[in-house]
Amino acid sequence: MSDVPLGVIDATIRAATPIGLAAIGELLAERAGILNIGIEGGMCLAAFAAVVAGAGSPVAGLMAGVLAGILTASVFALFVIRLRAQQVIVGTAVSMMALGLSTVLNRVLYAGLSAAPQVHTLPPMRVPVLSALPGVGQLLAQPLPTYVLYAAGASVAWFLYRTIGGLSLRATGEDPSAVRAAGKDPALFQWAALVVSGALTGLAGATLVVAQAGTFTENMSAGRGYIAIAVVALGRWTPAGVLVGSLLFGAASSLQYIVQAYGVAIPYNLTLAAPYAVTLFVLAALRGSHRAPARLGRTIDLPG
Repeated sequence: MSDVPLGVIDATIRAATPIGLAAIGELLAERAGILNIGIEGGMCLAAFAAVVAGAGSPVAGLMAGVLAGILTASVFALFVIRLRAQQVIVGTAVSMMALGLSTVLNRVLYAGLSAAPQVHTLPPMRVPVLSALPGVGQLLAQPLPTYVLYAAGASVAWFLYRTIGGLSLRATGEDPSAVRAAGKDPALFQWAALVVSGALTGLAGATLVVAQAGTFTENMSAGRGYIAIAVVALGRWTPAGVLVGSLLFGAASSLQYIVQAYGVAIPYNLTLAAPYAVTLFVLAALRGSHRAPARLGRTIDLPG
């Protein structure tokens, strides 16, 4: 029983990883004024790509997921930035398209199998010296995507607040005309933000397969993309806040582990609903506590 607390923390970290990766990517997009609700479908399509390519190796599965995420985000960017379509409508359509495509391809490719396809999962990567520490050492032996998450969070924080490019991207989400007045094209910053967001979303979807489940199931993202969007608001549009929000969701998800470990008599469906209920409660508690980017969800005005 003494291992239960560490087991809960470990489960929290693992559950937070795909949410955090998608949320860090969405943070970049929203800071540039783009609300991409299509990341739910992007995660699911990336998970399917990971199980197809992951038959060779888990790393190939990760790369395929990243590519699928970039392609999905690029389709969204084409309609929103180039063709100036409404972001919520396009995001909904892209998400439904990606979810449907993953389902159709899964049934076409694996319809004749008696069981779902299986792939090898990534082994834990141990931090030298630290992972040998008694007790907490097991928390420092995580799959590669977990380390990528926290490296991405630190990198995005440095980029947003310590570079000219980050300042320009944040200005794009606040006042694109100021960016244009400085001789830069705000649309390019939005394209770049969406490509990176797509890569991280794809990595999140691939993580579900090659770092956790080892297989693909239809609608595998299970609302994680929408939760990632909520986590960005919960985290007040900051990288540190997004990481904390992701861990909060992961902790709520690990409630299943606590219930099983202690034999608590709680209906299983309640433990499944806990992460979503916690997210809604925290969002309601923090309402109005921080302002979203001024141009979030709005199409950039043409120069003129």
